[in-house]
Amino acid sequence: MRIAVINETSAGDRNADILAALGGRGHEILNCGMRRGGEAPELSYIHTGFLAALLLDLGRVDLVVGGCGTGQGFLNSVLQYPGIVCGLLRSPLDAFLYSRINGGSCVSLALNEGYGWAADVNLRLIFDALFSAEPGSGYPEKRKEPQRVSRLLLADVSAASHRAMGDIVASMPDAAILPALGFPGVRDLVFSGPIEDKPLAAALEARYKA
Repeated sequence: MRIAVINETSAGDRNADILAALGGRGHEILNCGMRRGGEAPELSYIHTGFLAALLLDLGRVDLVVGGCGTGQGFLNSVLQYPGIVCGLLRSPLDAFLYSRINGGSCVSLALNEGYGWAADVNLRLIFDALFSAEPGSGYPEKRKEPQRVSRLLLADVSAASHRAMGDIVASMPDAAILPALGFPGVRDLVFSGPIEDKPLAAALEARYKA
């Protein structure tokens, strides 16, 4: 699995903790956001939400681990985009249930609020629970099928209620996306493979040329 870790400015100092908690699991980790607090250019949760959605839409990664001080800002930011199912994970039980019931491809962590003694241990236990079963495997077992139906229906709702990603990139305010597109390493990752969505490819090319 390819996992993008995308820290925003207030949670930049937690980047090393997240990488350590994810380590040793056999996943490919792409450290796409801020590595420390105050690093320039600064990415807010507005920027990291967009970047997470873009990388998932392009298929560059399978899972995004994001968050912010409370986890709420990133959660609300990334949910503005099509095809996103994101869970706010504060405990291993949150992770256990989110993976089995919601089976999404994005998680948000609270990285300042309540981030005290043994917070690094809590992160490791959250990821232990998140990866402990196949996403969407259901809980409890007898609810597996209705949960699957609900996930598919939610995907249809997302497709019907959002604009296409190419339209979004073309029309978004510069301040909302240019810091993310220009962040070190992002351009190479965005264009690391073919972009089959031609309107999205054209919108990204136009943004970078501008």
